[in-house]
Amino acid sequence: MINYKEKLSSVKAFVFDFDGVMTDGNVWTYADGETVRCGNIKDGFAIQYAVKKGYIVAVISGATSMSIDNRMHALGVTQCYTGCGDKIKTFNEFLAKNGLREEEVLCMGDDIPDYPILQRAGVSACPSDAAVEIKETVDYISHFPGGRGCVRDVIEQVLRLHNQWFHQDAVVW
Repeated sequence: MINYKEKLSSVKAFVFDFDGVMTDGNVWTYADGETVRCGNIKDGFAIQYAVKKGYIVAVISGATSMSIDNRMHALGVTQCYTGCGDKIKTFNEFLAKNGLREEEVLCMGDDIPDYPILQRAGVSACPSDAAVEIKETVDYISHFPGGRGCVRDVIEQVLRLHNQWFHQDAVVW
């Protein structure tokens, strides 16, 4: 059986759930119905850095909010699938659209709706505060909770493995 670190060498794309992965899972709802989520700036840096390095980054989320679309667009993520009732169908469409095989995708989710795509992804990961059912099935459990660095954790591992992470003598922004 291939271990987690060996699986990372095949990764060309990242698929993330939004709430509970890119955020801490809290959603503030105001009287007018507007919702606000809190993300991590270091996760955001890693996302846009991966995009700049040529990785495909996508969000597949059951949530629907312009704030999700706006945040991902600001980071250079063009494949943001929100309001997904059937995440596996969306995952299959994502694979076909990008000409990817399952083993080329690292997927990170935190709760039961993410289970089907975590089972199919080449590398499955979750934040440290994911649901027990998810922790029991993934290849890797980040040391960081959702919205607190777990996204950067997995992106950084893949980019370091491919010698594409930060090198102080090659910084170009």
